[in-house]
Amino acid sequence: MIRTLLGAYIALAASDGLPVNTPKSVGMSAARLASVDRIVMRGINAGGYPGASVVIGRKGYAVYQRGFGKLGWTTSSPRVTADRSIYDLASLTKVVGTTTAAMVLYDQGRLDLNAPVSTYLPAFSGGWKDSVTVRQLLTHRSGLPSGRDLWRIARTPDEARAAVLSTNLECKPGQCYIYSDLGADVLGFVIEAVSGESLDVFLHDKVFEPLGMNDTFFRPSDSLTYRIAPTEIAPPRGYPLQGQVHDENAYALGGVAGHAGLFSTAADLSIFAQMMLNGGSYNGVRILSDTTVALFTHRAAGTRALGWDTADGDGGSGKFLDSRAYGHTGYTGTSIWIDPERQMFVLLLTNRVHAARARRPAKVISDVRADLADAAVASVVDNPDNVIAMPRTFRADKAAGWNRPVRTARKSRSHGGKAQSSKKATSKSPAKKRTSSAGKASTKPSASKSTSSTKSKSGSAKTASASKSAGRAKPAA
Repeated sequence: MIRTLLGAYIALAASDGLPVNTPKSVGMSAARLASVDRIVMRGINAGGYPGASVVIGRKGYAVYQRGFGKLGWTTSSPRVTADRSIYDLASLTKVVGTTTAAMVLYDQGRLDLNAPVSTYLPAFSGGWKDSVTVRQLLTHRSGLPSGRDLWRIARTPDEARAAVLSTNLECKPGQCYIYSDLGADVLGFVIEAVSGESLDVFLHDKVFEPLGMNDTFFRPSDSLTYRIAPTEIAPPRGYPLQGQVHDENAYALGGVAGHAGLFSTAADLSIFAQMMLNGGSYNGVRILSDTTVALFTHRAAGTRALGWDTADGDGGSGKFLDSRAYGHTGYTGTSIWIDPERQMFVLLLTNRVHAARARRPAKVISDVRADLADAAVASVVDNPDNVIAMPRTFRADKAAGWNRPVRTARKSRSHGGKAQSSKKATSKSPAKKRTSSAGKASTKPSASKSTSSTKSKSGSAKTASASKSAGRAKPAA
């Protein structure tokens, strides 16, 4: 296993992304990192996703960069490579895209976080909306619901935009936490109003192109389809998706939205992560000031930073990252975690929404995400006083709740005491509305894959308020 891992480092010498180095050179253990192979492959073998792309970096280098499996389940599907395979990022769009754009404008003195949103978007006004601030959009405390069925009610992107802006609040701004795609969309509209450019053009010109992130964009060209991981095979659009955004509401908004729509490779995202670790610059190019990076990535309300989430010992961040680490997850099976204290990041891209063969792919990706973060942290060994004990087994080794029925057969006292298998189908509890008073923990929803706007921590970022109507668009994270 270690020999295979070291061979991967040599093969990466000419690839895109960060410069490559050995784990030992940056104070990490190659033997411990080798457990990543097992963790990711267990998810594939269990049917959670057909392939995955992983990059772990530390102190300016990629020390683990590898593709696993294939883009799809067919034998003819291309193999995944970390520097070439493109994935739908889903809600990583919120941080890699929309939040970063807000940081750029804040740096330029053009965006006031405490200003009412109506200052920039007069159409977003009336009642409680008049007091919603840009900061509250970033911390998911604007009072906006998690989402709407834009794809059902809008025939054009302009109609979808109008529907977002006209959405009523569910609570008074600042008084509750609702993880909201709509809030990210409104923030995207604010960025466009302030910059005078569309969100995709602004990010390309101010962030992605200067960093050399040439495989990061909205609405990929058809010529790139063969490199893009497919997602839904039977969406409301009526045809399999490959190269179009998976999220129906982002599609209704024209494929460019504040909450979803970005596509990228793990190698490109490694450059972005290193830029953040460097305090806003990479390879001599400054994108953000170090003070702005610090401001946006520190906790601001509950576990939320500004746009970013922070590690809380649960969900995709695993149990070893501390509260100073920040990141995000995406509904399609993506995640990014950045640890400033250890100068390390962990990236995972999958398409777990593509015809998953596991009973509960959301549980598979949740466990793999957490295991990946834990394995990376446990591989840091350069501080003898703070070396994490390597787990004997990971969540992926146990695969609890991945494929076996939730309810096991029980012995019945009737029929002469013979064991009787329950014929009653296991029911999945409906997602609960995730609203709470600011700063307090909220009710977690079911981890089942539904078509509601609810997002579960097991398959995504921390959960939004649930939809009560069947058939609602799948969330971005």
